[in-house]
Amino acid sequence: MIYIKNSSTDPYFNLAFEEYFLRYVDLDDTILSLWRNKPSVIIGKHQNTFKEINHKFVSEHNILVARRITGGGAVYHDLGNLNFTFIANVDHFDIMDTKTYIIPIVQALNKIGINAQLSERNSITIDGKKISGTAEAFVNKKLLCHGTLLFDTDINTLNKALEIEETKIESKSVKSVPGEVANIKNFLDKKYDILTFENIILAQISSDMPFREYSLNENDIKNIEKFAKEKFSTWDWIYGESPPFTIKNTKKFPYGSITFTAEIERGGIVKKISFEGDIINSSNIIYIQELLQGKKYESKNFKDILKNIKISKYFGNITLEELLSLLFY
Repeated sequence: MIYIKNSSTDPYFNLAFEEYFLRYVDLDDTILSLWRNKPSVIIGKHQNTFKEINHKFVSEHNILVARRITGGGAVYHDLGNLNFTFIANVDHFDIMDTKTYIIPIVQALNKIGINAQLSERNSITIDGKKISGTAEAFVNKKLLCHGTLLFDTDINTLNKALEIEETKIESKSVKSVPGEVANIKNFLDKKYDILTFENIILAQISSDMPFREYSLNENDIKNIEKFAKEKFSTWDWIYGESPPFTIKNTKKFPYGSITFTAEIERGGIVKKISFEGDIINSSNIIYIQELLQGKKYESKNFKDILKNIKISKYFGNITLEELLSLLFY
């Protein structure tokens, strides 16, 4: 086995790191990496980013949003969470094969006195509480299996960042499955920080699966950074890859209420949008609707399109910021 140390806490770099070694680098052995992210919400490949996040809370708390290449639900990462990644050469993919790479993590936890168990959904639990979620991808006979280890995560922030309203968006995307979570440190007799925990987990795994270290070279870092910039940190990947959906929202203002409905295509493009309400100028509103159709459903983009338009001509006395609060929570 090969261990690659990755000290980055940038979620876009770290997700690019995984795909880079999955698709473009063959070290002819199983790869293991342990890594952390600064506060961020990581969406599953097939999820609707617009639906799975508490956007207001995430924005107010400077929490980054990213999309990974594996399936499953949305997860919250912070510096109190340790992630593990295995990348292995395999002849075929079977969901059961992923247990091969999760079991060493469970065994490592058991060795330090944690009664961790592997669930049927390949999550790791302690006393029925989830401390790890896992996901996988299979590309060109290579398997990526990765997961979280909640060691000292801010559970309150985790819950709020993933707290969503079910009524505004209709989509056929994969939904997150909520469950009770817990921090590993609460089940330890000894108290130590996450970096010590990381070293202990690595030592336990290496005792059963000896490894040699591989250090990222300049070319690796250059390619990963390029991948992160051109794919993983882009709106087109994070939001635009969401499945088509319909969104409807009503907001009351001091002057009256407005309801908007929009159909959003893959790519985050507005297929159709309409406005109704007692302060709508119905004779003029078609201009705004046609102006926004075919555009990216993105707050900054809408703001740029509408900033030089006299909003009160179409929506009564509301401001552009008030209109954007209707359109984007």
